[in-house]
Amino acid sequence: MSIKVSIAGASGYTGVELLRILLKYKEVEIVEISSRQYEGKALKEVFPFFIGSKFENLKFVSELDKNSSDFYFLCLPHEPSLQLAKELIDNGKKVIDLSAAYRIKDASLYPKFYKFEHKYTDLLEKAVYGLPEIHREKIKSANLIANPGCYPTATLLALYPSLKNKIVKGNIIVNALSGISGAGRSLKQQFHYPEAFGNSYAYSPLNHRHIPEMEDQIKQIIGKDIKVRFTPHILPVSRGMISNVSFETDLSKEELKAIYRELYNNEPFIRLIETPPQIKNIVGSNYCDIFVEKDERTNMAVIISAIDNLGKGASTQAVQNFNIMVGFEETHILRDLFIVYP
Repeated sequence: MSIKVSIAGASGYTGVELLRILLKYKEVEIVEISSRQYEGKALKEVFPFFIGSKFENLKFVSELDKNSSDFYFLCLPHEPSLQLAKELIDNGKKVIDLSAAYRIKDASLYPKFYKFEHKYTDLLEKAVYGLPEIHREKIKSANLIANPGCYPTATLLALYPSLKNKIVKGNIIVNALSGISGAGRSLKQQFHYPEAFGNSYAYSPLNHRHIPEMEDQIKQIIGKDIKVRFTPHILPVSRGMISNVSFETDLSKEELKAIYRELYNNEPFIRLIETPPQIKNIVGSNYCDIFVEKDERTNMAVIISAIDNLGKGASTQAVQNFNIMVGFEETHILRDLFIVYP
């Protein structure tokens, strides 16, 4: 018996990545894929690397049939996802939304950070934030998963043991670096090859839209408000992400490392490493590599994490949530996904 799946926005980076992963599932039937830009074209015409695959002749439609599948992955901008998720849930479907439409519980923050009013506050309250290492039990019975953003995933996984053990003093400083694919496939001058090659820069250093998502989850974990001083940067690479997290703590280096080992010892996609992580070791995968240290001179914890922004930061994490929701082994298919560099 196959599970019927549809993907909205399947021609974007996260949609294509979902197709790459789900191609490996014998248990999944892709029923529909949507893209207004490529309506009527076969997958193999738009993306020739799918030639010879079982999905090669699947044609893009402009809009999905809301009754054709069991599961819907939404790889759309925030406002279209807001509406479509509501309609699908009302139809009794299960939805994994890769936009930010249902990530932040405080609806009043959407106009400031996402420039729209949230119309479905009841559904927003029911949505489960899809970070399995924190919300695994809730994910099992959820109908709507708000798949986390890439920066929040890397940052929250770096922070979670410290937050859970309430060892964070004061505010949190986060400097993060992302590959250019994090900006999506739409054309923008600063992401053209001549502009991006050999270049790196900070952007949105004061009001980045992922800040309320991080702070919302931090409050849920620790039970109080902690501010995040977040600065994102662009790297001249296609994919991959580093999050460098610092905060004051009175724990020693050994105590700090011990709480990370205790909490993450049995997490299949967390790898605690002894040297600062490199993005080439996680690209194409669902892994998060984490380096834990303490700067005794400043009394600051130094936690550095690395993920693939299209993987654990988006599509592989969405599939991890899918595995949990349907009752598969959480690592099914995902454990051995890599893009190996020499």
